[in-house]
Amino acid sequence: QVQVVESGGGLVQAGGSLRLSCTSSERTFSSRVMGWFRQVPGKEREFVGAIGWSGDIIDYAGSVKGRFTISRDNAKNTVYLQMSNLKPEDTAVYYCAVGPRARWTKPFILTEGAYDYWGQGTQVTVSS
Repeated sequence: QVQVVESGGGLVQAGGSLRLSCTSSERTFSSRVMGWFRQVPGKEREFVGAIGWSGDIIDYAGSVKGRFTISRDNAKNTVYLQMSNLKPEDTAVYYCAVGPRARWTKPFILTEGAYDYWGQGTQVTVSS
C-alpha cells in the first residue's frame, strides 16, 4: 500500500511563509509527476501546482504564481511546497498527490483524476 504523508502545516500570519513537505513510499516516486492541491470546506479541491519527475515545473494555479514554489528531492522521495507572502484566502487543507509516470497531457494533469495516490492533507491557516 502506497503511503503519502504531508507535513508542515500550521497557523501563520498574513505575509508569512510556510513550507510543506510530502513523502511517499511509492517505489517509482522518482519517475512520477507530483502535485499539490488544496480544499476549503464546501468547495471542490483545487489544483495548486505540479512538478515533473526531473524537477521541471508543470504549472501553478494563477492565484499562487509568484508566491508558491514546488521542488522535489528524489533521493528522499519528498516533494516540497514553499509558500510565501501568504494570504488569508490561502487557508485550506493542502494535499499532496502522486501522479503519472512518463507521458502526461494538459489540462488533464491539472485535475484530480490524473493522480493515483493521495495524502491525508495538512491544514494551513493564514490569519489576517
